[in-house]
Amino acid sequence: MLLLAAGTAIPTAQTQAGTILVLGDSISAAYGMDLERGWVALLQQQLSEQQSGWRVVNASISGDTSAGGLQRLPALIERHEPDIVIVELGGNDGLRGYPIAKLRSNLTQMIEISRSQGAGVLLLAMEIPPNFGARYTGLFRDSYAEVARATETALAPFILEGIALDSDLMQADGIHPTASAQPRLLDNVLPHLTPLLAAAGQQP
Repeated sequence: MLLLAAGTAIPTAQTQAGTILVLGDSISAAYGMDLERGWVALLQQQLSEQQSGWRVVNASISGDTSAGGLQRLPALIERHEPDIVIVELGGNDGLRGYPIAKLRSNLTQMIEISRSQGAGVLLLAMEIPPNFGARYTGLFRDSYAEVARATETALAPFILEGIALDSDLMQADGIHPTASAQPRLLDNVLPHLTPLLAAAGQQP
């Protein structure tokens, strides 16, 4: 199994059932490890083992923000024509103290752009350390649920749930998970992705 550079597809041998586009930051770009050890590559591996025919495109870039993802998304959709878009962005917005209203707007626009092209969307919730105080941290956390509710979008809980506070599963920077934690990231995402896979498979 080969995971190519960001924005390219992981080839599969099965007849293609559809395309999943993962638009994320360092958490999905396998920061600090080989790309094929990251949770996105593990997702492709699992789908390939099931002979599902799904193709996964990892368009994640370390350090990307919701604004960067929004800017890149139209060209990615035009190129890959995804059936499902997974949005894993916003963590860097929060770490830099970017305006919450802008984060919500960017997430909403990414969802709307994806849906306008016929793609289902899974939004991955993010959380941040309380560097900017409890109020900002709370507003940031609530943004994902509010955007998901307003747009009626599937929402997965914090992708690092059960991982972020375990030093054995985090790299020395305390922000990025280790290679050994990647299967757990996939476990946090997969239950919320499965209904979208089923729904896309039922489309004519």
